[in-house]
Amino acid sequence: MQNPLFDDQETAPVKKSGRHIEPVTPDPEWIELANALPTHLRLGTSSWNYQGWDGLVWDGEYAETNLSRYGLTAYGKHPLFRTVSIDRSFYRPLTVAQFAEYASQVGPDFRFVVKAPSLVTDALVRDESGRGMRPNTHFLNAEEAVQMFVEPALEGLGHKLGALVFQISPLPGAWLAQMPKLIDRLHQLLKAIPALKSAAPDSAIAVEVRDPQWLTPQFVNALRDTGATYCMGLHAKMPHITEQLPILRALWPGPLVCRWNLNPVHGAYGYEDARDAYEPYNKIIDPDPETRAALVRVISGTANAGQNVFVTLSNKAEGSAPLSVIELARALRLNITK
Repeated sequence: MQNPLFDDQETAPVKKSGRHIEPVTPDPEWIELANALPTHLRLGTSSWNYQGWDGLVWDGEYAETNLSRYGLTAYGKHPLFRTVSIDRSFYRPLTVAQFAEYASQVGPDFRFVVKAPSLVTDALVRDESGRGMRPNTHFLNAEEAVQMFVEPALEGLGHKLGALVFQISPLPGAWLAQMPKLIDRLHQLLKAIPALKSAAPDSAIAVEVRDPQWLTPQFVNALRDTGATYCMGLHAKMPHITEQLPILRALWPGPLVCRWNLNPVHGAYGYEDARDAYEPYNKIIDPDPETRAALVRVISGTANAGQNVFVTLSNKAEGSAPLSVIELARALRLNITK
């Protein structure tokens, strides 16, 4: 029988448990980069519960469930992370208490980007695999959007509310022919949202779409009329970032809300492919300098004009969201007037 004291096989690292998540000791460069960026420019990631971020965000390997529940405080101590996208709200509406718990875990300067529930942003009711089963009767329902999303987020997050994002899922083909009617429904939803600025001065309402057919003058008018903005979604299903810029120009001046979701090398339906290729998300696998350079120009122009900027990056953008944030910050330092 082999003596375990002399077993030369590698043993799996022990995953730490408990509520306390140790933040990584920040690299001095991260602090320098953070100090070079203006306070109204906020960078962050999509969610935060990734074990592979050991050494980038966490000091140690923790169970994913612990990171999801208790990791936000450590995440908020990273000098470059001043926002985060709460993605779980897309799958199930969150309560005031849940939002308040998130707010309690970060400092006063932190701002959240929050996704609206799919119950009001997806035209279809889907099964666990994502396959559409039947039409969703709650789609773009203004009253439900306010009651189950806007009001709880505002009450729970208070002044830490950054951007409320209505990410409208890809539409079934037949629905695309009804675009004027759908934009009118979206317009009515946006008009129903109460004023947020008194409780959350930095807040913005943003609409992200996954079908380019939305990008019409009627869509722009609906956003402008309600004080909402366009969430620039960097995703293979949408046109290149330069082709989305006319929407932002038509809404200028205003904040920038951007979510870099997926590297185009994985195609329009590549989340699973990207996940398999990129896990455990601790290195950049598919660098995308072209997208990064275009994004730097947009961020710089908006921030240098004094407008708020919220940019969140997914692990599926280049392989590791924390490393993508660092690369973006390095490029921004050369283009930002603080």
